[in-house]
Amino acid sequence: MAAVTPATTTAVAGAVAPAPRWYAHGFNRAVVYRVASLAASAMPRPMRLRVAMRLADVASRRLPAERAVVRRNLTRILPGTPPRALDELVGAVFRNFAVCFADLITANRRAGVGALVAAIDGMAELQKATRDGRGLVVLTAHLGNWELAGRMLARDGARPTHVVVAAEADPAVERFLRGGVAPVRFVTCAAPTASLALLAALRRGEIVALQGDRALGTRGDVLQPFFGAPAPFPLGPFVLARAAGAPVVPAFCLLDADRRYRIVVGAPSSVEAGGEEAALRRWVATLQAMVKRHPAQWFNFYDVWSPPA
Repeated sequence: MAAVTPATTTAVAGAVAPAPRWYAHGFNRAVVYRVASLAASAMPRPMRLRVAMRLADVASRRLPAERAVVRRNLTRILPGTPPRALDELVGAVFRNFAVCFADLITANRRAGVGALVAAIDGMAELQKATRDGRGLVVLTAHLGNWELAGRMLARDGARPTHVVVAAEADPAVERFLRGGVAPVRFVTCAAPTASLALLAALRRGEIVALQGDRALGTRGDVLQPFFGAPAPFPLGPFVLARAAGAPVVPAFCLLDADRRYRIVVGAPSSVEAGGEEAALRRWVATLQAMVKRHPAQWFNFYDVWSPPA
């Protein structure tokens, strides 16, 4: 989720203003995650998901600012949608987010994560791209259950998989979500040597997974047409892929109607020297098509076209 709160953007006189944070709230604490995990794990999954969706309906009514932002985003994605249908889509965004979160906190470290997967479309493309021993940059987005996507792709793979994540404000939350045994290695992008470590991993023929739908607020952001208006996107994944000589593969983990997940893997593409922005344009076109197909599973609770500075 992403938005900026006044507390995160107010500058103190004579001091350097802190960088704006994505959406922050008082419930983002490890104790809340643990209690939620224990409560959710005590229920069978069908009941757990029903409870999660009911709570999402309650929460969405208590978050008018977030509802308004989601509605504006959906208006850009689906122009001309009647108001009643837009309201239904906004509610679906909150409910789908709750389903994905409930699955994350209960299946996060379990070996049976694969039972949640209905199918993997395009896995042959992924395997073909790795046959020559080169590394692979897997690019995903805040679409569906991205937190579980890396685990699902890596669970049967012989190659180490590195998932790049933003550091949590609370280290205890970080340990809860990403500590312990997992089929992937989490890399915090705040580490000063993270790029060098990822480049080395790709040159060893390993897999690096990143998200490509959220601007970082740095000089590496590039404006691209997105649903009829310019929006900033990070260029870094394509710079990394070009430097390593690794192909880029788009991949998404989406909820099907039966509440199981389908991983959709796109065709790999190479990034030529000087062709980073062209590769970014291809990615944005792919992302736009996927978001338009699944608008109620795109979880960006802020104005993507006018993000925090």
